[in-house]
Amino acid sequence: MTASTAASTAASTGASSASAAGTAAALRSGFHEELRDYRLLCSKAGGVTVILLVLMGVALDYVVYPDEQVRFALVRLATSVLIGLAVLTLYTQAGRRHVQFITFGWLLLPQIMIAWMIYATQGEGSVFYAGLMLTIFAVGILFPSGYWQTLAYGMATVLLYFIACEAHAGGIQDRSQFFFQLIIIFFCALASAIYTFFNEKGRFQLFRLKEELASKNEELARTNESLAQIKGQLLQQEKMAAVGTLAAGLLHEVNNPVNFCLMAIEVALEEPQARENPSLQECLVDARQGMQRIQHIVSDLKIFAYRKPGAEVEGRPFLFEKALDSASRLTAHELRGVQMSRELPADTLVYGDEAAIIGVLINLFSNAALAMRKAGTEAPAIHASASWKDGRLHVQVRDNGPGIAREHLARVFEPFFTTREVGQGLGLGLSISYAVIERHGGVLFADSEPGQWAAFRFDLPPAE
Repeated sequence: MTASTAASTAASTGASSASAAGTAAALRSGFHEELRDYRLLCSKAGGVTVILLVLMGVALDYVVYPDEQVRFALVRLATSVLIGLAVLTLYTQAGRRHVQFITFGWLLLPQIMIAWMIYATQGEGSVFYAGLMLTIFAVGILFPSGYWQTLAYGMATVLLYFIACEAHAGGIQDRSQFFFQLIIIFFCALASAIYTFFNEKGRFQLFRLKEELASKNEELARTNESLAQIKGQLLQQEKMAAVGTLAAGLLHEVNNPVNFCLMAIEVALEEPQARENPSLQECLVDARQGMQRIQHIVSDLKIFAYRKPGAEVEGRPFLFEKALDSASRLTAHELRGVQMSRELPADTLVYGDEAAIIGVLINLFSNAALAMRKAGTEAPAIHASASWKDGRLHVQVRDNGPGIAREHLARVFEPFFTTREVGQGLGLGLSISYAVIERHGGVLFADSEPGQWAAFRFDLPPAE
């Protein structure tokens, strides 16, 4: 392995490692963000639950220590108020930011209360030590705390129990019972921390799987969109192949008789009878124009259909004005009754796939004519304009039809999206047109004022 190859391999490995580390960091960041919101919800709900349990504990006081019932009830009430104040802080910006710290603080309040009750009653002989264990397990199982936090909470509970028994009047009387119960509380704290550790790992794995599923769904959506575009291109290519075959046949079969008719008309126009009869001459001129129109239509079909498929533009210099003329002729049957106007600069020489641009214009003209006819637009009109800006020819096709609904405006270029009735279109025309303009280095935009007008804009590169 050469030095350059080794360096390249090392750089590639380093880049892959950095990318993997960045992905893992982003995943961790997203997990902690979601976990913080979940902790906030659990802390609020848990706080209310603990307040109810603390207050309901007066029933235990009545059964076990009836003589202390009033004093214990006041302590329980004070503890509930403090927990309530802590929960209220979670509704502030600072509280949401420090939810873990605040939750840890108010969770210690019941432990402090129980430890005080142990101190005020029988020390290590008090049955309230069971309340300490119950709270430790509840925190480990019900709250989404980190394992270090759960372990710290358990160790704090062990310390509170030790202080309560040691400070009790007469100190620790039965050391074997004290140490037994202290070890049990410690084991509870350790078991809760271990459970929390695996619970946290499981929650992270679930979050990672959810993110991977979301990522796969996005990839699948992109793949489906790409397949839809490819399908649209294939359908368009098949249609163009059929049109090309038809155009070739028309060109071969029609050109000969058309040329023969044109030659006969030219000869007839030179005859004295035609020159002396204005009506006859007018008829012959109209016939000549009709034959010439047939020639133009067949030629336009050939230009439009005979192009090679491909992502890259197989272009050449052409006059945009001529492409506009061809598109107008090919859609003349759809544009009957529609007033066509144009505003073009003196120079419209651009570079690109002339046939593809003709196809874009045909699609825009056809859509506009159909929309205006469907809406019953009075005095329907289409205005095509172009101007040079920043070295590119900017084109606009605008109609005075019903426009495009706001909710549809952002979707008009999606493959297979159509507002037409079933069987009247596949919804591929604008999607393919968008791809054509994109291949020419431009963007096809749609704009509209519902009920008044719709306009499509795109730009083309100049001829070198």
